[in-house]
Amino acid sequence: MSKKPTRKSLVKKLDTVFSQYIRQKDAISDIAICVTCGKKDNWQKLQCGHFMSRRHYNTRWDEDNCHVQCSGCNVFKAGEIYLYNKYLCTKFDNNFPDRLYAKSNISVKFADVDLIDMIEKYTSLLESL
Repeated sequence: MSKKPTRKSLVKKLDTVFSQYIRQKDAISDIAICVTCGKKDNWQKLQCGHFMSRRHYNTRWDEDNCHVQCSGCNVFKAGEIYLYNKYLCTKFDNNFPDRLYAKSNISVKFADVDLIDMIEKYTSLLESL
């Protein structure tokens, strides 16, 4: 009988598959574009940038909260939040960042089965790309 996966391992696995999906879904011939500075590179060299921090579980795996960013913007420039905000306003609407902010502050506790379902969902979506 196999051991039940830990919550920590489920979160890590979901983070990995979700990040791969975010970085690959808009890539053309494996090239993705940073939404804040426009840098083009292979999706594997770019990152999954979060507008609202990953510490907010309600938006951690929200596709509208996560977009491709280069490490320069995502890490070294703390997400380039001003430019990220402008991107979201252009892609969605001017009130969208406020809605993401509000959503991120709603406390949520995902059950292990929810995490497993999301892992399966994003694994399947990745395979269909």
